[in-house]
Amino acid sequence: MGDLFWGAAALMLVFEGLMPFLAPRAWRDTFRRVTELSDGQIRFIGLGCMVAGLLLLAIVRGR
Repeated sequence: MGDLFWGAAALMLVFEGLMPFLAPRAWRDTFRRVTELSDGQIRFIGLGCMVAGLLLLAIVRGR
């Protein structure tokens, strides 16, 4: 179980680093726009990401 957690954390870091590496200007502009959103909007985005992740995990684990 620990290996799975650390593998998932490592993969998350790889994905998080793709956008700043490949398109730093677009990443900066996107980050700037996100900082201008309200707390409620940011929470909704976070909730959507968590739900999408859980659904994807359920699909993958269901195989």
